[in-house]
Amino acid sequence: MGAAFHATPAAAQKVVRGETPYATRDDAMRFADDVAARRHLDRAWVRATIGNARLLPNVPRLMLPAPRGTAKNWRVYRGRFIDAARIGAGVRFWKANAATLARAETEFGVPAEIIVGIVGVETIYGRNMGNFRVIDALATLSFDFPQGHPRAAERQAFFRGELESFLSTEARTAEDPMVPVGSYAGAMGMPQFMPSSIAKYAVDYDGDGRIDLVNNTVDVIGSVANYFKAFGWTPGMPSIYPVGFDDARLKKDVLLAPDILPSFSADAFVAGGAVLEGEAQRHKGLLALIELQNGADAPSYVAGTQNFYVITRYNWSSYYAMSVLELGREVRAAMEH
Repeated sequence: MGAAFHATPAAAQKVVRGETPYATRDDAMRFADDVAARRHLDRAWVRATIGNARLLPNVPRLMLPAPRGTAKNWRVYRGRFIDAARIGAGVRFWKANAATLARAETEFGVPAEIIVGIVGVETIYGRNMGNFRVIDALATLSFDFPQGHPRAAERQAFFRGELESFLSTEARTAEDPMVPVGSYAGAMGMPQFMPSSIAKYAVDYDGDGRIDLVNNTVDVIGSVANYFKAFGWTPGMPSIYPVGFDDARLKKDVLLAPDILPSFSADAFVAGGAVLEGEAQRHKGLLALIELQNGADAPSYVAGTQNFYVITRYNWSSYYAMSVLELGREVRAAMEH
């Protein structure tokens, strides 16, 4: 079964074109030969495909982290993703796909509002799926990843793996690998799946024999739900709890040390000076103290569960995960009024 990278959204954006082709690059051609041999692909096809990819000169700098000392601001970050237009689009998406969202919640255990939050934060429900040729984006980040990045070797290896996955999937179809478009990092479709995620987690949720994450909202919903289930989503578990502090006993540095990884039982959390109430005190799993900085103002805090951590497997950011939760909650509230 082929995944459809090729369906064209109704409002197709102008495709960003790369510049220098990779056909003249020895490192790119060596990689092509290596992939062809390991994946048992046609060598000439792989070389031609990578050779026709073009460098996107502005993309490498987009991968660099913000300069040291740049203050994070949860209120500003939240405002980029949660506004009346996106909430309205979320209501329309939920209403149009209510039956599929309910089915996915029953079959995978992932709430409709989480799926609605993801698709809304990622692409405004398909409105902005990216306009970079995927082959150009992946080749650029495979062969010209910025060496100034603190994890350059690791990240470059990641993108080479994604390029290999893309080539492997494309080789099984009769489609043109130069056609798919996505983000500057090579993510595709309404849920912005990377090629390896499409290969591992995308599902044909409407049973029509093909996977389409660009135009088919049934496949999109099933694939996002399957992704969360695969990463350990626990049905019925809250993602976050409110948290306060007992300043006399507070060991904030200890509680923040594991970052977003849930590491403390409720009792250990309280012993570290956190204050939990009601349902949170009875939480059976582990918790993490999540700090959301607000620029020059005091940070906000929540207690994150394993389900909060699962959301960050989609994008390694507590700010991202909170935006997904809050957008989903806002859309649900708008649905109820």
